[in-house]
Amino acid sequence: MLSRFLVYGCVGWVLEVMFTGTGAALKKDRNATARTYLWMHPIYGGTALALEEVSARLKPLPRPLRALVYTGLIFGAEYGTGWLLKRLLGRCPWDYAPHRWSVHGLIRLDYAPAWYLTALLFEPVRDTLLHVTSEALRQTPEYRDAEAQGTLPPAALPEEKPLEAGLVAARFESAQAEPTPTP
Repeated sequence: MLSRFLVYGCVGWVLEVMFTGTGAALKKDRNATARTYLWMHPIYGGTALALEEVSARLKPLPRPLRALVYTGLIFGAEYGTGWLLKRLLGRCPWDYAPHRWSVHGLIRLDYAPAWYLTALLFEPVRDTLLHVTSEALRQTPEYRDAEAQGTLPPAALPEEKPLEAGLVAARFESAQAEPTPTP
């Protein structure tokens, strides 16, 4: 979970830098000056982990509808963390107050299309991340040693068909948590 939190935070930073840099370039900033905040990493990471939990419950719904729910959750996370930072720091690092569609200076409703697009991309990004991290796990010395010693649960061993994203990591972590019997 920590690795996904860290990667989600970095993905959020990259998206924000691309978004703000593109916006600056469209406003004739020849440097395409981009902006983000250190606070955003844990906000993006935590929000994405929360979306993972919600996505499991929303699986029966069509993807566009799930993305609409994610958009609401993203707005809620942005508003809630902005409010909390305002209470803790005396100000929110982002200030949308001068903008027409701002809600208490903490969110901008005119960003709904951008957040909806981000929400539509969430599941494919999550699935890719889980697949990549599972494959990376298979390449670690610990996994190879456990496989060679036969201490992996049988279902965690690579199969001819690809395992569901993240399944390898979950089974390996649970096997690592169980005490190893001594011969």
